Amino acid sequence: MTTPLRNQRTLAAPCSVSGFGYWSGRDVTVELRPAGPSTGIAFVRTDLEPARRIPATVRQRIEQPRRTTLAAGGAQVEMVEHILAALFGLGIDNCEVRASASEMPGLDGSCQPLVEAIQAAGIVEQPAPRARLIVTDVTRVGNDDCWVEARPTKSNSLSLKYRLDYGNESPIGRQTIELTVTPQSFASELSAARTFILQEEADWLKSRGLGTRVTNKDLLVFDDTGPIDNEPRFENECVRHKALDLVGDLALAGCDLVGQIIAHKSGHRLNAELVRMLLVEGRLEEGLRRTA
Repeated sequence: MTTPLRNQRTLAAPCSVSGFGYWSGRDVTVELRPAGPSTGIAFVRTDLEPARRIPATVRQRIEQPRRTTLAAGGAQVEMVEHILAALFGLGIDNCEVRASASEMPGLDGSCQPLVEAIQAAGIVEQPAPRARLIVTDVTRVGNDDCWVEARPTKSNSLSLKYRLDYGNESPIGRQTIELTVTPQSFASELSAARTFILQEEADWLKSRGLGTRVTNKDLLVFDDTGPIDNEPRFENECVRHKALDLVGDLALAGCDLVGQIIAHKSGHRLNAELVRMLLVEGRLEEGLRRTA
């Protein structure tokens, strides 16, 4: 029996967060505003004249290393995955994200501050059905070393399984997480997981003038013995953050997803490639309004 589509949701009131971009070091304020039914998630660059609107869809994604970047109308927004993860994870479908710079704030390396701001603002239902894409076949992208795939499921939910493998010699090692994505599980299990990087990677980026404002307190920087000047929030915090990023990239589908997503060392590029394939191969349901 087909489960009726749920109603769309938006914020009950505006909320905002401020910080600086990890790559650029620029200060930025982001305001999340309620938006009308079926308008989706869109970023607005308020620092440009005129302001530029960039829809949060996989069609707008452009390739940049280690982050998700969207572009439209000659403007772009970078590091959007944490904002998209917070919105998608909490089940918010329509929102205008107004940003005062191109790069979103890194905050504490996680999206927990965003989740807390959204929860404080409140969430309301809207009188329109939320489209749902159902995975009907096994769809896989990547190679033998790094891949992500979607599988059909008998449940009416989205579940994730992510395997991270840095090898036995790395302090990160091998980590796995598996969960069904709900607003409750996202807030408690994924939202607080922080960005991580190896010390040699961080040193390489700073030598090229990137990330110079970021300290070991802003994210997890690993040397040979573990995090430097920081303590993990979870034993497997790194894989939890990779799952958080995956949720943010799946948000680019612009609809609910029903299926099981399994990832092995996947990153933003492969995650987006999977979304593109699912939009072609999955079954999209748009017209079943919730009757309860």
